[in-house]
Amino acid sequence: MKTDAKIYVAGHRGLAGSAIARALKAAGFRNIVTRSHGELELTDAGAVGRFFAQEKPEHVFLAAAKVGGIHANDTYRGDFIRENLAIQTNVIEAARQSGVKRLLFLGSSCVYPREAPQPIREEYLLTGPLEETNRAYAIAKIAGIEMCRAYNRQYGTRFLAAMPTNLYGPGDNYDLMNSHVLPALIRKAHEANASGAGSMAVWGSGRPRREFLYSDDLGQACVFLMKLDDATFDRLLADAAVPALINVGWGEDQTITELAQAVCETVGFAGKLVFDASKPDGMFRKVLDVSRLRALGWQPRVPLREGLRRAYEDFKAR
Repeated sequence: MKTDAKIYVAGHRGLAGSAIARALKAAGFRNIVTRSHGELELTDAGAVGRFFAQEKPEHVFLAAAKVGGIHANDTYRGDFIRENLAIQTNVIEAARQSGVKRLLFLGSSCVYPREAPQPIREEYLLTGPLEETNRAYAIAKIAGIEMCRAYNRQYGTRFLAAMPTNLYGPGDNYDLMNSHVLPALIRKAHEANASGAGSMAVWGSGRPRREFLYSDDLGQACVFLMKLDDATFDRLLADAAVPALINVGWGEDQTITELAQAVCETVGFAGKLVFDASKPDGMFRKVLDVSRLRALGWQPRVPLREGLRRAYEDFKAR
């Protein structure tokens, strides 16, 4: 990407999209096009087509999606598959029709099988059953990956799918019922500390292991990928084992118990953790193999403890 190229960031107000927009600006890109949900309904194919025909972006970051934690994914399965399929189908097709040079589609680590070997390599996609609680969302994202691959093969597009691990950071959703685990823990610990409670409830057994990546690290990784030289970028698209797919993560994980303890230390809550085993755990372990991305020369910069401190400051500033 040239610094004066017109770049569209779909979902620029979300956790991932806002991080991408910050990374682009920090790297000197100034011709960034954005639209809020009120300005452009991405589930409306006609509206998306008209937007692309008018703006003609050269590069697209597709970070817009309906997202949520384990409760939201399990409860609103129809909404998750319908809206995500519509958003990504409309944007990817409009990008093809308008001649976009490169597109980066953001998926999710939940696309991989529930019992996938750890750490999870890109070639494990579609090798086993999915985690049931987020199956609808995962299938939508898998469809986006396949759409990128199919369009590249049939139409000669240059669309890459990046699979980020669990994200957290500025602009996160801290709703206790519909957010992801880390922001929910931050809010719970803060409220327990403020009220003087002696304990804090944590969903699940605390035994599952999860990997987390600070959102600004993801944003920088996405810009890094889109700035790759043509030969390297095209090798990612044409890789016979895993065409047009690359993992983005930290490469290390911890148990939910360890995560909750780290959050409590960050917030200053010294009470007892009470685990609610009646709530689902999800996949027992989910950590990504990020060796392909690191071999290209990228690595994350914000360790978990520092990221938690920044995330808590963001929460308190709301």
